Amino acid sequence: MDTSPHNFAALFKQLGLPNSHQEIDAFLAAHRLADGQALADAPFWNAAQAEFLREALEEDSDWAEEVDELACRLSR
Repeated sequence: MDTSPHNFAALFKQLGLPNSHQEIDAFLAAHRLADGQALADAPFWNAAQAEFLREALEEDSDWAEEVDELACRLSR
């Protein structure tokens, strides 16, 4: 059973990205989704990250809320 925290910083850690507040802000400032682009289809993810994001939403996993938030924050 997964008992790790499921918050925004933990999502970045799960994706293998730096997860301090400043590093998250820098990532969000440097990356944007194209209009109508699905989060997992963005070119800045590697294959494993894209699959994790896709599965989180498709399976409505414990990460789905944070993944939704990430999609909103990367949208224009």
